[in-house]
Amino acid sequence: MPLAAQKHPIFTSVFHFTVKMGFFIIQIFTIALLVGIFSAGKAQAQSVSSIITSSLYNQMLPNRKPFYSYDAFIKAANAFPGFGTTGNVDTRKRELAAFFGQTSHETTGGWATAPGGPSAWGYFYIEEIAKTDSPYYGRGPIQLTHKYNYEQAGRAINADLVTNPGLVSSDPVISFKTAIWFWMTEQSPKPSCHKVMTGQWGPSDADKAAGRWPGYGLTTNIINGGQECNGAKPDLVRDRVDFYKRYCDMLHVSYGDNPDCKDQKPYN
Repeated sequence: MPLAAQKHPIFTSVFHFTVKMGFFIIQIFTIALLVGIFSAGKAQAQSVSSIITSSLYNQMLPNRKPFYSYDAFIKAANAFPGFGTTGNVDTRKRELAAFFGQTSHETTGGWATAPGGPSAWGYFYIEEIAKTDSPYYGRGPIQLTHKYNYEQAGRAINADLVTNPGLVSSDPVISFKTAIWFWMTEQSPKPSCHKVMTGQWGPSDADKAAGRWPGYGLTTNIINGGQECNGAKPDLVRDRVDFYKRYCDMLHVSYGDNPDCKDQKPYN
């Protein structure tokens, strides 16, 4: 009888090596896939859109002008690392509530007996009603005003806002970017609103003497303290606080300390 065919040891070794390499490649691919999924999930969890969803955005701003679209806000927000993504979930929520509180006051169309209450009318105006410092009058969510702010904001977001200031009221992404730029940028001696609301700022001795402590109230001082704080215009300060508290309630987060600036001296 013929002998059974014998496999050469080299072929056997090559076969085993090939099988092992195949399993190894599959394992590497699986790990890479899992890492990619995990990273994407983590990025989503850390994004502004994980807190301010499209549905919540519409609830927060039921009377907003269509110009202020959710997609424009998210696109602008993603251009600023750290905005709405710094700290734990409560810190992130509180910062976003503060940002929308201040910008809603700046663009409000509400009045005392407005349907839904005056705090339901944020993001109603795109441009300043009584235009000042033309052509660099208030535009967009933060109502960016004055040539020096247009120049600095434009440089930061790579847009020529000095030559074409109207971009802030015609391009919604640029409009939101100018507001977030202002929020994120320190203008000495004032800290950035971002650092205040994320616990990255502490008062100096001069700040303590002036009653300036961390909290939403200090962001009011940063934005318009010379006109409103230290008891100057309590109704306007209250309106800012009402917007902020409304959004904190919608985000299920506490207000934190020092929500107003009634006892704070302005920076200038």
